[in-house]
Amino acid sequence: MATLDTGVLRRIRTSTAPVEALAPRGRGSRRLGPGKPIPFGFAIGPALLIGTWVVGSAIGAIDPETLPAPWTIAQTAGDLIADGRLQSNLLTSLQRAVIGLVLGVAIGVVLALIAGLSRLGEAVVDGPVQIKRAIPTLALIPLFIVWFGIGEEMKLIVITTSVLIPVYINTHAYLRSVDARYVELAETVGLSRWGFLRRIALPGSLPGFFLGLRLAVTISWLALVVVEQVNATSGIGYLMSQARTYGQIDVIVVGLVIYGLLGLFGDLAVRATERKVLAWRQTLGD
Repeated sequence: MATLDTGVLRRIRTSTAPVEALAPRGRGSRRLGPGKPIPFGFAIGPALLIGTWVVGSAIGAIDPETLPAPWTIAQTAGDLIADGRLQSNLLTSLQRAVIGLVLGVAIGVVLALIAGLSRLGEAVVDGPVQIKRAIPTLALIPLFIVWFGIGEEMKLIVITTSVLIPVYINTHAYLRSVDARYVELAETVGLSRWGFLRRIALPGSLPGFFLGLRLAVTISWLALVVVEQVNATSGIGYLMSQARTYGQIDVIVVGLVIYGLLGLFGDLAVRATERKVLAWRQTLGD
């Protein structure tokens, strides 16, 4: 739900119940809800997974030919770092993912604003986006190869088109769910189109944008894994593909761990930014 900024609120005369009666209760006094935040709670789940992996490997419950032990993976990662292969391939993957993510997020937001603020824009934009959402990325790669070749351009286009979908869907949905009373109020106080966009539409769509951004960060890595299997000569996906050819399971697992860590820390960064930008909200998770 959007909030009106101070400049607009000053122009509105209301007669409401005392503010004290509507004030939210403190976090510690809530009987219902998820409870207080757990310090470093984000690390508990991954720590349990790693602990299970360590114990299973130590007691022989996990076959090292199927899944090497954590200390074997650590040694392999150290060897890859020592010869420079891990850093160079990781840098290439990061460049591809970041460029595709930035382009996809920018295009997704622009399309969401066009479709969300205009019926004509929605008629033109929404249908093609929904069609793309229904088509798996893997199914489009052969066509993209024919159109754009097998170079970097094709890889970036695949990542970009994959990323823009969740950003568009969630931003558009929240934009259209802005309370109509705020729109009426904006018309009453004489807000311009730009003022409405800046003070009501954009704040109202921010929760959806950040939800889409969290999904987009994950999807950018998923798309990267796919495109780096297509005639790539560098990148974490290429490193894993080469390891598969030579049966190096430990290298494959190193690549998976890197993808997982990048996805986890990327999501944490988005959530931290969301908490700061949307500090005005009172939600169940606060």
